[in-house]
Amino acid sequence: MATRLIFGCGYLGKRVADRWRAGGDRVIAVTRSSERADRLAEEGLEPLVADVTAPESLRGLPTADTLLYAVGYDRSAAASILEVYAAGLQNVLAAAPNAGRIIYISTTGVYGDARGDWVDEATPANPSRDGGKASLAAEQTLHSGGRRDRGVTLRLAGIYGPGRLPYADALRRGEPIAAPQTGWLNLIHVDDAASAVLAAAQASAPPSVVCVSDGSPPQRSDYYAEAARLLGAPPPRFVEPEPGSPRAARAAADKRVRNRLLVERLGVKLAYTDYRAGLAAILRG
Repeated sequence: MATRLIFGCGYLGKRVADRWRAGGDRVIAVTRSSERADRLAEEGLEPLVADVTAPESLRGLPTADTLLYAVGYDRSAAASILEVYAAGLQNVLAAAPNAGRIIYISTTGVYGDARGDWVDEATPANPSRDGGKASLAAEQTLHSGGRRDRGVTLRLAGIYGPGRLPYADALRRGEPIAAPQTGWLNLIHVDDAASAVLAAAQASAPPSVVCVSDGSPPQRSDYYAEAARLLGAPPPRFVEPEPGSPRAARAAADKRVRNRLLVERLGVKLAYTDYRAGLAAILRG
């Protein structure tokens, strides 16, 4: 029985936790909230209340075969995104020096704008937004020092899945989407993202950085047209996002993300190889 320690047991982390627990592992889920801890305990996990930005709360962490850092950023929190991602990870690593495999959930946002070209693990990172900059700083923290052979960074494309279908309500109401029609969407179904985490934990010699995408990016207009069709909604309409807004910044970072290492080196067999299969499964459910 392996011991798995998860920081960030949310949309992705909870699915990973459930799969490890189903395999007979001991799964410890770290959360800042005592209420969330109670819910995790009711769901069969072993909760631990701690805050990655408060090193004193991390004392006495159990030794784990796998440490997963999948912490999202809470914009209502007092800490900055850099403090949560990079400094938070550094605090966790200092408190868990004997952890085995360490997996950091990063983002393809570290690439910035590639003007529609393909990117992969060999492409230099050039983030333009705060989230991408903080994620890259966390990656550098993970791969420094003596952790070089134990750390795996998974750069995730946009996660979608049950309960997370962007603009679904707006499509049903026929409201316009605040995004340009053109531009590539890089996507990964949450179940395939969870498979990537499990594969990274099990691999004997995984790559240090892996892009996690289905490898079949659609144009934004095609994706939302298919979503509208499956929802029985009117064809999508688009308006330009407000200049300087996060939506505008995301839309400006145009790229296509390859997934060769995910498939060939980690051996992940995607359940949803493109957005059509993923959307159909979600909306059937």
